[in-house]
Amino acid sequence: MAEKVSGLRLFSDSEDKMNLGLADVGGEVLVVSQFTLYGNSEKGRRPSFIDAARPETAIPLYEGFVEALRKRGLNVATGEFGAMMDVELVNDGPVTLWMERGAEEAEAQKSQKSQKSQKSQKSQKPQE
Repeated sequence: MAEKVSGLRLFSDSEDKMNLGLADVGGEVLVVSQFTLYGNSEKGRRPSFIDAARPETAIPLYEGFVEALRKRGLNVATGEFGAMMDVELVNDGPVTLWMERGAEEAEAQKSQKSQKSQKSQKSQKPQE
């Protein structure tokens, strides 16, 4: 996800086309956790947050995303995970994107990590 975010061409070039990325325009990133985006209001009048990740899962994902953006040379500011925050911004332009990693992609990545871990463990076993 960090690779995608850092490489998106969201900013206008001299011909007013969305051809420039964050690095091209000297942009910065503000990463704020917001579990309420997973609020499901399909039933009843009170949103359900049952699909939102628990903090023990969400915090490492959040921190890993921030670190991955920084490793790509971006200046990243963050909110405080789980805190009430007042965030003020100017949305400069007509574009708002919702980006979410699909379940299939997440499962494939999980499987790759598991396979790498198994190979690593096999190679570390002493030969008899």
